[in-house]
Amino acid sequence: MKISKNSLAGFSLALICMLFLPFLLRAEEAREYIAIRKQGAGRIAVVLDRTAAKSGKESEWARSIDGTIRSGLDFTGIFNLLPAPMNMRSMPGGPLNFGALNSVGAEIYTGGTMTKQSGQVNLNMEVYDALSGKQLMKKQYSGAETQLRSMGLRFCVDLVELLTGNKCLLFGSKISFVSTKSGFKEIYMCDFDGQNVVQLTNTRSISLTPAVSPDGNYIAWTDYTSGRPDLYIRNLATKATASVGKPGVSIDPSWRNGSNELATTLSFEGDQEIYLVRPNGTISRRLTFSRGIDVSPSFSPDGSKMAFVSQRSGMPQIFVQDLQGGAARRLTFSGNYNTQPSWSPGGDKIVYSSLQKNGEINIFIVNADGSGLLQLTRGARDNESPSWSPDGRMIAFMSNRQGRKKLFVMNADGSNQRALFQMDGDQQQPSWSIVR
Repeated sequence: MKISKNSLAGFSLALICMLFLPFLLRAEEAREYIAIRKQGAGRIAVVLDRTAAKSGKESEWARSIDGTIRSGLDFTGIFNLLPAPMNMRSMPGGPLNFGALNSVGAEIYTGGTMTKQSGQVNLNMEVYDALSGKQLMKKQYSGAETQLRSMGLRFCVDLVELLTGNKCLLFGSKISFVSTKSGFKEIYMCDFDGQNVVQLTNTRSISLTPAVSPDGNYIAWTDYTSGRPDLYIRNLATKATASVGKPGVSIDPSWRNGSNELATTLSFEGDQEIYLVRPNGTISRRLTFSRGIDVSPSFSPDGSKMAFVSQRSGMPQIFVQDLQGGAARRLTFSGNYNTQPSWSPGGDKIVYSSLQKNGEINIFIVNADGSGLLQLTRGARDNESPSWSPDGRMIAFMSNRQGRKKLFVMNADGSNQRALFQMDGDQQQPSWSIVR
């Protein structure tokens, strides 16, 4: 649900990693390193060496893949990338000088070689514990010249999983969003880091609130082509599109985890209530039964609970409902206008937008039981539409702090806020998801 300070009176209209080869590890050493890192805090200090290559073409590929790996690791916020010391090797290709690595504070060294064989590009990467000199990983990544970015990101996935012990979902994720680049509000999608932007809709009308299904097969959005807000559901592979087609409004879709259904607000029975809908546009069941507008559903990771916005207590507040028992409890009590909840992949946090007394819209995070309220943005104009990264480490959001509406990302604690990319027009309503 998008907040608009100019239309609060019109509340009902405004609420609208590839498969990998097995690790070639010394498993006991990797586990030991992971155990040590879990106890510490701060970023992992890594020296990322230049990829060695012989020919001019291979050197060009090496520079490209180095850029992909460096920007990918930097994007995570997990690593502190250090420059390689001058005396790291006594000669090109010679043994590593771990004392030199230690002198610059490196904990991890990684580097590799680029070769071409039988028309295929091969990237051979090695990872060492800079403190002990032990090899933690040695692996080859192969592909066509057109797959250099994919190869680099596959290494990023492996390194993050090796050093954190957690499955890495970031590098295979996508962000869908709304942009006015074409002069109309259309749905676009990009990689996790803002690369490879593609336009998904071309209605030349108004398309809002995109949401991708958990299996990555469907995208749903609110579409105004018919002159009123309607729910469209598209199969991303076949491009077949279904519509709910009910009279009244149909806004704010959100997919339920653990099922092939999505929730949306419909008004065909009079009041604006939340319903579960199948991918073919047919209604599965009604979820809310109360006076007042109910919008902006977001589900817990197991799909058993739903956070949503309701006007039942007066001004918009966030509630949590158990889908089995149907009981709803109010989650937010601080602030008079709280909207756009997004449930964390870990299930313990809910992030949302709040209209403040000073006129700013800011993003807050709260525990799923209502405790631990924390403000993530402040003093940067309007910030809204928060959406979790699939690994729960970051949050994408819209901000107009630079003038126009643009997409930003930040760490889950509110730190390291930065623009995702630069693109013509306004960008808003990001939705972060896995797309296979």
